[in-house]
Amino acid sequence: MNEPLHRRLGLTDHELESIRSTIGRDPNPTELAMYAAMWSEHCSYKSSKVHLRNLPTDGPRVLVGPGQDAGAIDVGDGVAVVFKMESHSHPSAVEPYQGAATGVGGIVRDIISMGARPIALLDPLRFGPLTDERNRWLFDGVVAGIGGYGNCIGVPTVGGEVHFGAPHSANPTINVMCLGIAPADRLVTAAKAPPAGSLLVLFGASTGRDGIGGVSVLASRTLEDDAAESRPSVQIGDPFAGKLLIEASMEMVERGLLEGLQDLGGAGLTCAASETATRAGLGAEVDLDTVPLRADDLEPFEILTSESQERMLAVVVPERMDDVIEVCTRWSLGAAVIGRLVDDGGTLDVRHDGAEVARVPARSLADGAPVYSRPMSVPLERDDLLGDDPTFTTMTTPVGDALLRMLSAPNVASKRWVWEQYDSIVQGGTVFGPGGDAALVRIEGTLKALALATDGKGRYGALDPYLGAAHAVAESARNVACTGATPLAITNCLNFGNPERPEVMWQFAESIRGIADACRALETPVTGGNVSFYNESGDSAIWPTAVIGMVGLIHDYRLAVRHAFGDGTLVYVMGETFPELGGSEFAESVLGVVAGRPPALDLERERSVHSLLVESARRDLIRSAHDCGDGGLAIALAESAMAGGTGFAVSIPGDLPSHVALFAESASRAVVTVDPARASELEDLAAELRVPFARIGETGGPRMVFDQIADVTVDEATAAYEDAIPKLMSGERVLREAG
Repeated sequence: MNEPLHRRLGLTDHELESIRSTIGRDPNPTELAMYAAMWSEHCSYKSSKVHLRNLPTDGPRVLVGPGQDAGAIDVGDGVAVVFKMESHSHPSAVEPYQGAATGVGGIVRDIISMGARPIALLDPLRFGPLTDERNRWLFDGVVAGIGGYGNCIGVPTVGGEVHFGAPHSANPTINVMCLGIAPADRLVTAAKAPPAGSLLVLFGASTGRDGIGGVSVLASRTLEDDAAESRPSVQIGDPFAGKLLIEASMEMVERGLLEGLQDLGGAGLTCAASETATRAGLGAEVDLDTVPLRADDLEPFEILTSESQERMLAVVVPERMDDVIEVCTRWSLGAAVIGRLVDDGGTLDVRHDGAEVARVPARSLADGAPVYSRPMSVPLERDDLLGDDPTFTTMTTPVGDALLRMLSAPNVASKRWVWEQYDSIVQGGTVFGPGGDAALVRIEGTLKALALATDGKGRYGALDPYLGAAHAVAESARNVACTGATPLAITNCLNFGNPERPEVMWQFAESIRGIADACRALETPVTGGNVSFYNESGDSAIWPTAVIGMVGLIHDYRLAVRHAFGDGTLVYVMGETFPELGGSEFAESVLGVVAGRPPALDLERERSVHSLLVESARRDLIRSAHDCGDGGLAIALAESAMAGGTGFAVSIPGDLPSHVALFAESASRAVVTVDPARASELEDLAAELRVPFARIGETGGPRMVFDQIADVTVDEATAAYEDAIPKLMSGERVLREAG
């Protein structure tokens, strides 16, 4: 017996009944396809809304919060910063190059739709171990796709992060963040309601079959063994058309030609038309016969749900239509009037070949999906994982050997292989590019700069999702503060397994609680984000990974602080180290376990450390600053030494076992250096802000010396650090380990 159409489209029996109740009859196949796309998990957030409402979204700088294409904050002088993060994990698992490339294109168009010019990209990525050939193929394709699209459209990729873990083998986690700038009074927002009679103008590329269900369907179900058959659903990007789209959109916004602007992303024209009408409080008439097509035989549902790339929907009053056509023609972009807004009670009326093919309430598509409070339960294995604490494991590996092993571990090792494929300096605003704590991008015409960082603690999240998410907020803020910038606000991408499993929903709810608590304490409101569910296949589910994108502000980029050591400075650790190896890189890379409780997090102490770092930079007090993140104090010291080509000699503070003191990942810590003449000033400031500190040594020479227990040359460490990923990608290390 054939499965009913609504189930094949991903709708449940209950959802079908809800549609029938809404429209007062049985939906036709075209209408079913529209509801299936708009009520998909990716588009409707039907499993996450009840929890997302608990996030703090208000603040004195917030101009636009969640619910629109991107969030926006006020950074003074009439400037708005618009930013958002999205996932493109499912398409990238099927076709890595195009999946990642179109992820960049989509997030860039979200920024454009708010009237902002994109100025920076960041790419938080997660893959399975590079010893596996498929993971190397995915890694190579995704990085090439991000670089290929971002480089061509002229938006610099200035930062991000890359992590590896077995749970991400079947389902890589591909997130992309974009940030743009606009005059605060020129933002294109839902607050500007277009009048009835406004025209709906589709401009950019023509519509094809590529991308039908590409995001809305692929990202709303688990990937099965036949995922390769989904390749036709993956969108195909054209970055050169994307660049033209950016410039044409910016010109139209700057000239005040538009009443509204929206990307055609998930659910395609159905989403853009229904959301545009709903935000205006109007209905819409759409004529599919006027939509420019790549193939003449597209069915109405294909035209309505295609996610073909490089398309935007503009709302234009009739008297500005000639100007809009002129702009599109000059930028070699197609443009067509495909409908208009009407004052008819909010109905979306769609016609094809002169006949009505769909007539439904626009709001029922845009906002009418059911909201689920799904069951939650604590994973059965949690107590065992937390109880198996590696902190008290006897150390058998010499500290120097452990340090080199960790420096060559893919999670810690240099990601130069990745970011050298990206143009990080195009547009000329990049002050700090990839490789440091946070990227720094100037605001043109001012001395201000924006500090940008992304962080996700999936390994922590697997052990304690509350702490994992809270640590991601804290570390991203700390990375921003290390440059001297004040953390202001976040976006997020919440990557989880199947929400229909109670343990996944518990992980999600706990992660939201962690983000909310951390953001309230650090006064960094949530301006928007993305939820990516169903990241699992078979018995494999990703670690619960809340990725945070933090935006900060420094008022004079000339005072920004780098993480590289220089000669002749004193080395301090700001913050305290505790016996905490649970969920650490040391535990996984050296001991071979992912277990134990992640480090505790005192948010008041965390905020004090941020204040110390920001004030130290403002006074031009410190020479360098580097967060103690993955790998703890030893890795922070080594990375700063390698960045500056300068060694150090330090004594291990406290009375902890040496491997715990060096590799524990205790929160709220940073390694800073200061000129000897100003050391007392730094100590006084730390005491005033109640930040514990310890002077542990000094910089200089060619070696990294840890008391009497480890002595490694900077060159030796650099070789291990820089060569690890290139060797894995060439297969050299894989063959050596196999032999």
